[in-house]
Amino acid sequence: MVFKIVISEPKSRKAWQIEKDAPSLMGKKIGEQFDGSLIGLSGFTLQITGGSDKDGFPMRPDLEGSVRKKALLSKGIGFRGFKKIKKKKYKRKGMRKRKYIRGNTISENIIQVNCKILEGEGNIPMILGIKPKEEEKKEEAPKTEAPEPEVEQPKAEIKPEKPAVEKEEKKEVKEEPKKEDVKEG
Repeated sequence: MVFKIVISEPKSRKAWQIEKDAPSLMGKKIGEQFDGSLIGLSGFTLQITGGSDKDGFPMRPDLEGSVRKKALLSKGIGFRGFKKIKKKKYKRKGMRKRKYIRGNTISENIIQVNCKILEGEGNIPMILGIKPKEEEKKEEAPKTEAPEPEVEQPKAEIKPEKPAVEKEEKKEVKEEPKKEDVKEG
């Protein structure tokens, strides 16, 4: 099963996303720790913090199993307690909503798994083979301006003139009888 794994590092406040086939993550729950060698980060210890399924519903740590369930939520993951009134967001006290959420166990329906690094030192982007964005910008900057190719002006198309067909317009003239002013008297 191919997962989109989002690895965050709390110390540097950065996150990286990779796609890995990691069948060993199946059956693990939110909050469990695992060795980073399962996803290519040997020497690191990671903790599962959440995820979402194929339809985008979030995993919630307080719902056991891997089922999708419609639950009545008042706060937490999967709940936004705002109501829009005249294009402004207001948070109402005591608001509850019934929302779909996914259980806390990774199954075949989970697409994204979020984890954070607990232990380990090293350059994570280099280990994962990800180029930092700063280097990508530097690579784009040294481009030299190439001479602009001469653009040929489009030739005016000569269209043969078609003889104008004279249309005879028929004018229908309706003669209305003239009404004479009749004075009643």
